[in-house]
Amino acid sequence: MSIDREPVVAGQFYAGRHDQWLASVRTSMRGEAEREAVTRLAMVPHAGHVFSGGVAGQTLARARLTDTVLLLGPNHTGMGAPLAVWPDGTWHLPGAGLAVDAELAAAILAAEPALTADRAAHMQEHSLEVVLPFLWAKNPDMRIVPIAVGDPRPHKLAGAASKIAEVLSALGRDVSVVVSSDMNHFASDAVTRIVDQKALERILALDPMGFYGTVREDNISMCGVLPMTMGMHLANIMGAKKAELVAYATSGDVNGDMSRVVGYAGIIIE
Repeated sequence: MSIDREPVVAGQFYAGRHDQWLASVRTSMRGEAEREAVTRLAMVPHAGHVFSGGVAGQTLARARLTDTVLLLGPNHTGMGAPLAVWPDGTWHLPGAGLAVDAELAAAILAAEPALTADRAAHMQEHSLEVVLPFLWAKNPDMRIVPIAVGDPRPHKLAGAASKIAEVLSALGRDVSVVVSSDMNHFASDAVTRIVDQKALERILALDPMGFYGTVREDNISMCGVLPMTMGMHLANIMGAKKAELVAYATSGDVNGDMSRVVGYAGIIIE
């Protein structure tokens, strides 16, 4: 029996009413033209929409996403399996929802033992839920495969990406990847911009292992380093040719506190 996921941060990270969150999301996406090339991967932040919604909206408005999207996010709670796939049902938002592509999820789970059908990792995790309003506003019929990525071993992330790519190839499926991640946390605005630039340089070079190493070696507190490493491996296998930094901001741009900020980046890889 399939199980749906109910929203857990509505009214906190984004408005708790459909008309309110949709209006906010549409405002952040307004005036942006969708690109011609299919987006292999888009990375967007997952803070409260008042802080990071501008970066997320601008990026996803420009992204040309496929009808099915693999959602990769970090596991902040530490609950559940290291690589946890929500296998079926619908992910609800106030007044809306996106259906899980159960067929694709099942095929991925069958192909890669490291990936586990697991809901515990997702039940209290906000990183993917916060992105859903933008995806629904873009395409209410979009289907998703949510994966919480918490395995810290880079070879496991690369291996899982390779298996997912094999499944997509065998099924003849073209999918986009959306990675949910904030950048560095709680340093000054000046320091955050410097260290974030180091990580972003490796992303723009389409270098997943260099990116992973840079984040680790420079102690960059980027919460989505694991899903982004996995997502970049997958994008490269799917033929990624170029990456672009669409938008960058920090929480200080919103609240004026430059002493302790979180960085937000929007990336599109084609």
